[in-house]
Amino acid sequence: MAPMKLYGATMSWNVTRCAVALEEAGAEYEIVPINFATAEHKSPEHLARNPFGQVPALQDGDLYVFESRAICKYAARKNKPELLKEGSLAESAMVDVWMEVEANQYTSALNPILFQVLVSPMLGGTTDQKVVEENVEKLKKVLEVYEARLSKYKYLAGDFLSLADLNHVSATLCLFATPHASLLDGYPHVKAWWSSLMERPSVQKIAALMKPSA
Repeated sequence: MAPMKLYGATMSWNVTRCAVALEEAGAEYEIVPINFATAEHKSPEHLARNPFGQVPALQDGDLYVFESRAICKYAARKNKPELLKEGSLAESAMVDVWMEVEANQYTSALNPILFQVLVSPMLGGTTDQKVVEENVEKLKKVLEVYEARLSKYKYLAGDFLSLADLNHVSATLCLFATPHASLLDGYPHVKAWWSSLMERPSVQKIAALMKPSA
């Protein structure tokens, strides 16, 4: 069977979020670059993959999946369902909870920092330091909750690796390309959790993939 195709650029942490899940799940896939400079993401071909004209999009045969976290779940369900713990109602509930936390608490605070520090200057803009500082404070409050959780469990959903952990990888790797790279140092259990994720071959491969764009 042909490998799945992940459309997007490796400088997008939404795209590399999917790549981490695909790697960890042992899926066969290839990354197909989308040229934003020529507005390829708005072309009819790409709109057929993602009607919002964004990346990522995943093609698996005749099936198209878009939205990064939906792609991650698809990869896990198809290739490594234990990443979702769907055989246990309680454990899968915790995976769901911490996937929601990643999207709506952690990454929602981190996204504006990454945009202001990494993306805006690349587009010829300037960094709004006030936005950065406000969201650094939000992220610190989120990390306090993580620190408490990870003082009791090795991983976010429990003492098992899940997609809830892996979904953090790409945006956190981008954080380390900013002046706020030392942010995790104040949270020893968070730091230990992150170190354990960085030891995984899937994460190391994607970290290397992202480096040229960092």
